[in-house]
Formats: sequence, structure tokens, C-alpha cells
Amino acid sequence: MKTLRTPDERFDDLPGYPFEPNYVEIDDTDGGALRVHYLDEGPDDGPVVLAMHGEPSWSYLYRKMIPLLVDAGLRVIAPDLVGFGKSDKPTEKSDYTYERHVAWMQAAIVDHLDLRGATFFGQDWGGLVGLRLVAEHPDRFDRVIVGNTGLPTGERPPSDAFMAWQKFSQTTEVFDVGSLIQRATTTHLSDAEVAAYDAPFPDDTYLAGARIFPSLVPTAPDDPAAAANQAAWEVFRRWDKPLICCFSDRDPVTAGGDRPFLVLVPGAKHQHHVTVEGANHFFQEDASPQLAQIVIDAVGRG
Repeated sequence: MKTLRTPDERFDDLPGYPFEPNYVEIDDTDGGALRVHYLDEGPDDGPVVLAMHGEPSWSYLYRKMIPLLVDAGLRVIAPDLVGFGKSDKPTEKSDYTYERHVAWMQAAIVDHLDLRGATFFGQDWGGLVGLRLVAEHPDRFDRVIVGNTGLPTGERPPSDAFMAWQKFSQTTEVFDVGSLIQRATTTHLSDAEVAAYDAPFPDDTYLAGARIFPSLVPTAPDDPAAAANQAAWEVFRRWDKPLICCFSDRDPVTAGGDRPFLVLVPGAKHQHHVTVEGANHFFQEDASPQLAQIVIDAVGRG
């Protein structure tokens, strides 16, 4: 597997991102090695929050939430998925599979950091990958908070908005990450913030993971990842620890995505679910204080 590593100077002086990098080398299934980046902020003995980003963002998405969570005494782990942020980037689209993303994050975060008693917070592909981690290691997580994400098995047709996004990702000649993030927020990003989302991708050769991700979402029951996601749902059908939904009201891609969690997960009953008003898909940009408070309150309730 051939990989690229974004030059460090691409990440110099990013607005609102003063965090120290952490890296771990993991072995891949083909015998190669990958360097994975993650943030680890807050007290070492604080309650752990695993915050996972999605497509095509990176841990920069959590820059506004992290200080608020740390001020509340929480320890925040925010990895960059392989192919994104400061993590290594395999160059071929075929290098990326749903299963590999789960395995990479398990090795880099769950195993390496030996997570215990964690709160999971996931959005977009951060949910698709992270919920699999929770289902495969339920004893390591005390609660789950999800928004603008899902755990698709291909049995229900995806939204028209998602299918349009999937087609765009596979056909567009120009995949302008910063512009895509801006279009999926209700908050105006500065030019420097848009550039920060572009920073991991100096040119198109770095974008294989970002381009292929939408096509890895299971949209039919015979999808390669469908069976594993079905198995994960069997775990969540028995999940009696807290599961909290905080979906936004202006995201056409995941509208209604909270319903399976609310209906099927025992731990979702009698929880403080929230509709995040005035927020689009990347609601971490639009509603960071509200989202951070949802996490803080959930941990405080035990």
C-alpha cells in the first residue's frame, strides 16, 4: 500500500487549533504500517470522550468543542481517520473499505489507548465507524451520543440528498473540501478556517479516501459491510446504557436518522434527546456550545 503524509507546515498556525499532536503507528492487514494522528486533551484521569469526525472533515471540526469539554474536566480523544487530517493517506481508492476503517481505529485508539468508561460522540462517518467500535467493545463505553449519522444496513433506501452527494463525490473533477464543509454549515467560516479544512490535502493525490468514502456507505443488503452492521444493531437492540440523539434540523442527508436509535435501542428511552436548531450537517461548526453541553450533562448524569 502506497501512502502519503501531509507536510507538517500545512498545519502551521491554523485558527483555533492550538492542540499538541499525538501519533501511533499501526500495522495494516497487508503488512504495511500507518501513522494515525489523534488529539488527547484534558486531564489524564478525567472521564473520556471519544469524538470522531466524518467525511471530508478532520479533528479540526472539534476545535470549538474541545476547550469547553476540557474546562468541564473531561479528557477528549479526537482521532483523524486514516486518509484525513494528519493521519497517513493511502493513495488508491481500493485501499479503503468500511472494515479497514473500523480495524484502523480499533488499533489506533481503542487498543492503543485502552479506553475504559468512555463516552462516544460521533457524527457522519465518525458515527458509522465509531458505532461499530462501541458494538464490538460495549464494555469499554458507558454512553453513546450520536447526531447526523447512522448505522446503515442497506435495507432502507437512502435519501435523495445522500444519493446526490454519493454521485457527486464519484464524478466531480474538483473535490474542494473546504468549500464542501462551508456549504454544509449555517455558520460563515473565515477564509482561514476554510483553508484549514483544505490543509490535509495539498493536491488531488491525497484525496482518495475523501472521494471514496460516500460509496462505502451500505445502500443495499448485499453490501460488503451490511452483515457487520446488522451484527452491530443486534448489540444495540440490547444496549441499556444511555444513548442520546442530537440531530440537527437543517441536514437533508441524515434527516430522520435518529428514528432507528429511538425505536430500537433500549438505552434511548427516557433520555434527553435534542433537536439542534439552526444547524446543518456539520453542526460542530454551527452549535459547538450546545453540543458540548449535551456531552457534559450526559456525563454528569452518569
